[in-house]
Amino acid sequence: MLRIIDARTGEPAPAAPTRRAPTCVEAHAPGRDATALRVMLVADLLARALELDGTPVWAVLTGAAEGERLRKDAAALGIRPFEEGDTAGHGPGTGQSVRVVGASGAGDARDVVTVAVGPAHPAEADLADPDAVRLALLERSRHARVELDAPALDEARDTLARWRRAVADWARHPSRPVPGEVRDRLRAAWEDDLDAPGVLRVLREVETDPDLPDGARFEICAYADRFLGLHLTRDVGTSY
Repeated sequence: MLRIIDARTGEPAPAAPTRRAPTCVEAHAPGRDATALRVMLVADLLARALELDGTPVWAVLTGAAEGERLRKDAAALGIRPFEEGDTAGHGPGTGQSVRVVGASGAGDARDVVTVAVGPAHPAEADLADPDAVRLALLERSRHARVELDAPALDEARDTLARWRRAVADWARHPSRPVPGEVRDRLRAAWEDDLDAPGVLRVLREVETDPDLPDGARFEICAYADRFLGLHLTRDVGTSY
């Protein structure tokens, strides 16, 4: 079961108290800066993790002063569309709700499980390579401050290029199932407070594990990418 640290109590709480019941994920993202984008990204990860466990999700955006512009930037990062409006009394939810906010606004949270997200700097994110921005944000715990400076984006860009080349090559080999132990480690990571860095660590180990067949490496990356959203299989069929 997906558990997150509730910013109201500092204690772990289930993201979906009633398993597979419709759950509202609310991204509260005032402004149109990098931190607001990070709030939306964490809400996107939360929705992905819930859906991977079979829980239907209704995603809404509140508090956005420049909602359309923020949605446009979020779409570039591969973040799902968020409906606009108050979560109370609307949509398919049955009272289950999780609110994702910037850390500075966690104290204003309503009486719902609240996910607090650390700041991202600089305030104006360079979206020339949005997948690199997404990976740079995923590299740090959601609680920690993240720097989207040139070295971080260059490293993310290089990592993505290497992984996509590798995945395209592994796709040419006979498919093999995701080993149960690896699948369990991936799920344990994202179900533990949306630990994206933990998921990335598993992929780095998979990349170099001499005992894994290449067909299994491909399936592992495709499975993990359902949570990460990094388009790791984008270059399958491409000749390098």
